[in-house]
Amino acid sequence: MSAPADNTLAHDKHTLRATALAARSALGGGQRATRSATITEQLLRLPAFARADTLALYLSFGAEFDTTAFVGHVLAAGRRLALPRIVDPDSPPLRHLVLHAVADIARDTRPGRWGIREPDPARCPALATAEIDLVLVPGLAFDQCGGRLGYGAGYYDRLLAGLRPDCVRVGAAFSVQQCAAVPMGAHDQPVDLLVTEQGVFATGARDGAGTLSP
Repeated sequence: MSAPADNTLAHDKHTLRATALAARSALGGGQRATRSATITEQLLRLPAFARADTLALYLSFGAEFDTTAFVGHVLAAGRRLALPRIVDPDSPPLRHLVLHAVADIARDTRPGRWGIREPDPARCPALATAEIDLVLVPGLAFDQCGGRLGYGAGYYDRLLAGLRPDCVRVGAAFSVQQCAAVPMGAHDQPVDLLVTEQGVFATGARDGAGTLSP
């Protein structure tokens, strides 16, 4: 890709990040709580969730969709929960996520980068990416074709690229974060399902994911 094209893509992503952040931040706390509860209900009804034994989730922060209830359901159902830990955050070529099995959020996690709780590696065994059946992917903006805009560090693009082809990738966000088209580069990874408080959308973004029903 040429330098001008790179610059255009970076500009478009920057603009969309600002728009999505503003839209999400404009939601009141009560609206976010109500919409998060609806999104959680949608996630729990997914056939892909029913089939998954090991799920890679994340602990939300700030104005994100609140994953607390969904994480609690996974643990209560006896599923294996994997949470990400950031490695080498200050080295762009090396920074990546490692997944760890977590049995108890309060006991097994500690504040990490930006204050986000992450697994304590002394208590939580690392999991191979091949063990993950479903991954919940954070993002600032999504489109119905599977496009995803993250926070810009590339952590989840690297993680998704290393998962099994049949691992189901699920984006969960408020409908105000949904846009017509996310600007995507060659290394940007799509999601298979988008879940908002307004419904579930099968994106058809990847052949390897097979046919997913919403």
